[in-house]
Amino acid sequence: MKSPTTAALLGFLPALASAAAFTPITTNFGPNPRNVTFNIFVPDVLPANPAILVNPHWCHGTAQAAYAGSQWATLASKHGFIVIYPGSPNAADQCWDVSSKETLTHDAGGDSLGIVSMVRWTLDKYNGDRTRVFVTGVSSGGMMTQVLIGAYPDVFAAGASFAGVPFSCFAPANNAGQYDYWNGDCATGKVVHTAEEWGDLARAAYPGYEGWRPKVQIFHGTNDDVVSYVNHGEAIKLWTDVNGLSETPASVVQNSPSSGWTKTVYGPSGWLEAYSAQGVTHNIQNQEDTVMGLFKLNLTSGYFAWGQGSPCSADTPVSTTSAKPSSTTTSSTSTKVSSTSTSTSTSTKPVSTTSTTSTSTKVSSTTSTSTTSSTSKASSTTTSAPACQTSSVTGGVQLYGQW
Repeated sequence: MKSPTTAALLGFLPALASAAAFTPITTNFGPNPRNVTFNIFVPDVLPANPAILVNPHWCHGTAQAAYAGSQWATLASKHGFIVIYPGSPNAADQCWDVSSKETLTHDAGGDSLGIVSMVRWTLDKYNGDRTRVFVTGVSSGGMMTQVLIGAYPDVFAAGASFAGVPFSCFAPANNAGQYDYWNGDCATGKVVHTAEEWGDLARAAYPGYEGWRPKVQIFHGTNDDVVSYVNHGEAIKLWTDVNGLSETPASVVQNSPSSGWTKTVYGPSGWLEAYSAQGVTHNIQNQEDTVMGLFKLNLTSGYFAWGQGSPCSADTPVSTTSAKPSSTTTSSTSTKVSSTSTSTSTSTKPVSTTSTTSTSTKVSSTTSTSTTSSTSKASSTTTSAPACQTSSVTGGVQLYGQW
């Protein structure tokens, strides 16, 4: 006869075997010219049409480190969405291709196409919600976030970029085939354009596209010693122009989401949110709760979806039709991660080491990922500036073509 302890343990094994886990996908998932690796986290319980979040890692990082170093998998299990963790094919530094003509052009190749193929495969396999695909990343992952929402505005509903650069900022003059080019001029804040020039670069990514554009969040530390804070202002120029918004903010909120951080909102519907973190270096903290506030991945109804609302509308309609998993919680407790950057040169790629509290294994990182709380009160200032300008962006194109 089995002892009660043994029987209990054996009975627990099937539950362990079925538990959600970080899983590599090795089957053919579509066009992937650069051999980007595909890793996925699928919760045990999914709604009929789950949302999808893409989380590209940082330079010298890995998909596994991104999985372990943030709260996205925990939040996915709680709220019922899928997380894709792509892995860079660039063995020398594990940075993303955010420089080549191919990656900066819709369906033309580069790392971005491999990532989008993962999204399309996941949507098909899990009957995902094609209107609820999101992306967020830090450092090189933040750069890729801006590449994806710029080159694939028909795929992503919104993106949140931490310590990144504007779309195409890393591109050299002749960028065909320049897949892993570190642009020191961009990194040090020497690449400056007018808003219209930036907007033209983004619009050129998808020739002929005049459809709906994703919502955007950008976060940057004022003391970033790897990717100049200048890029924060340049990204504001780009995304206001692409969305037909005034560069004058509609509102400014101090101490949001943390003490010393400033939230600046552009447009009456808050289509662009820019967060400036006073005194923060390149090791900027993930703000999962703030990103969740934009993506609405925690909601069972009233969630944000592709194609709804517009940058110049005062109110953004939300979808209430698809069934979602039951949830009443909008925040989670982030694991504290300490990070020490070892890169002081802005002309070379960042290298740093992060030690997490949840594992004794060191991982390479350029960021810490805890969400800090603040006791400082947020104060808001509303401007009377026009929130929108005349824009050439119009709606009406089909959301998805044949893949």
